[in-house]
Amino acid sequence: MTNPLILKLDRSGLLTDADRATLSALCAPMRHVAADQDIVREGESGENVHLVLDGIACRYKILPEGRRQIIGLLLPGDFCDLQSAVLGEMDHSIATLTPCALVDIPQHVVDALTLDHSRIARALWWATLVDESVLREWLVNMGQRPADRRTAHLLCELLLRLQAVGRAEGDACDLPLTQTELGDILGLTNVHINRVLQDLRGRGLVALKERRLEIPDLAALQAFCGFDPAYLRLRRRVIDGRRAGSAG
Repeated sequence: MTNPLILKLDRSGLLTDADRATLSALCAPMRHVAADQDIVREGESGENVHLVLDGIACRYKILPEGRRQIIGLLLPGDFCDLQSAVLGEMDHSIATLTPCALVDIPQHVVDALTLDHSRIARALWWATLVDESVLREWLVNMGQRPADRRTAHLLCELLLRLQAVGRAEGDACDLPLTQTELGDILGLTNVHINRVLQDLRGRGLVALKERRLEIPDLAALQAFCGFDPAYLRLRRRVIDGRRAGSAG
């Protein structure tokens, strides 16, 4: 199985084979969007919900003086704006950071999906709660960890999230984000990001080459920044003593 949406939602422990087939059919057709393009702007309430199948997008806010704060990363398998189906207009913008493959899903299809497929609806709710868990961890990361631990924590999270949807090889993955983009996530200047990455390299905790991240000793990097992956909910849930899907 290579579909990142199914790989992600399968961890909820709720999907049956029929649900997986429904989700697979949802993922076509897709369109390709270049890097640095807005998908949805703040204040808009589009007709479609957008799903990332490849590449990296982000949630962001622009401050009055023009600075950007990235408030979430959207990886393969992530819905960009599922909340707009309920809340209406967006309170933040969404843009591609790298070239992305997206699926545009009409609102009425999302409505039918949640009304007619209870397990999928619960799996989407599960995914939304995991997103909130990630946001809480980002708040702690930004507010309490020093810059080197903050950066290391983000790199640990990215690797594990990409592993979970089949977009990493061992403890290595593509990291096509610029230092400016990392700074917009972590609240650090380009100079500070550069210094931190050099320090992590010097400690032997990360290797960065040609926009690719390799972590020689993941346990060591996790210990360095106090990373506990529990908030990502990476283990597939077991419900009523069995895994979902074993019964119709």
